[in-house]
Amino acid sequence: MSASSVVVGIDVAKAHVDVAVLGAVLDARRFDNRAEGHSALIAALKPLAVALVVMEATGGYEAELACALQAAGLPVAVVNPRQAREFARSMGLLAKTDTVDARMLAEFAAVLRRRDDLARLLRPLPDAQQQWLAALVTRRRQLLTMLAAERQRLQITPRGLHPSIQAIIAAIQAQLDHIETQMVAHVREHFGQLDALLQSASGIGPVASATLLAALPELGRLNRRAIATLAGVAPMANDSGSSKGRRRIQGGRFEVRRVLYMATLTASRRNPVIKAFYERLRAAGKLPKVALVACMRKLLTILNAMVRTRQPWNPALHHT
Repeated sequence: MSASSVVVGIDVAKAHVDVAVLGAVLDARRFDNRAEGHSALIAALKPLAVALVVMEATGGYEAELACALQAAGLPVAVVNPRQAREFARSMGLLAKTDTVDARMLAEFAAVLRRRDDLARLLRPLPDAQQQWLAALVTRRRQLLTMLAAERQRLQITPRGLHPSIQAIIAAIQAQLDHIETQMVAHVREHFGQLDALLQSASGIGPVASATLLAALPELGRLNRRAIATLAGVAPMANDSGSSKGRRRIQGGRFEVRRVLYMATLTASRRNPVIKAFYERLRAAGKLPKVALVACMRKLLTILNAMVRTRQPWNPALHHT
């Protein structure tokens, strides 16, 4: 294996990370998951001419390390844990330890490195402003989840306890309003041009724009098929022999897909291009949900082109 084929798998835990390297020798195999450990790992990997580093998304514990490796010039792919686990099973790796997982991720990196669409898996390096925006978007989603849970409890709780739940609902709503105000202000200050560009499309509001900017930084950098796959709105084939199964969407970034769904619901009523496309699909016999998903894909494709060309919404360019 040549130096250009060196790949790295990193299993991330809260306190430490385990590292496996294929194609070269690495003396240390475990590093602290904090700034000092990240610096030590980067110093160890720099001389190896690493072609790809793969780690799993672990709810945020991987974020600082991924950014540090990217800032050092190392190509990093953060993969879905389910995909990594399915790869391990396909390789017959049923045991699960930190060392085994790191080795498995290195094997996965060796496979991914040979893909023609590897660039799709490499997230752009987020700057401090984008990281803060992502944190605000995540916190807003968490507050919405808590708010929905408390409202559900209100329906099944004795009336004597309603004041307690209503107080919590009021507190969560106040925090939600505060976070949304911060989010909108941050977007206007640091992403004002892109935000105005996205919101020029009917159906895209402040929340949808902020979510796309935070969770889909590849927007405008990939082709329409790659961006649809990344967002999880590309239909996947389900054929075998002479059998032709129904295409379904799957995978992708759920937070992007969720906000895109809500934006498309609005666009299918108010955006003349998306509305006409939706009505044409329904007239052709497509089910409402199938037509809506197709509209999600069309809206995302248009937004991708708008960001790439830095041109605002122009209905004349998108009529079919």
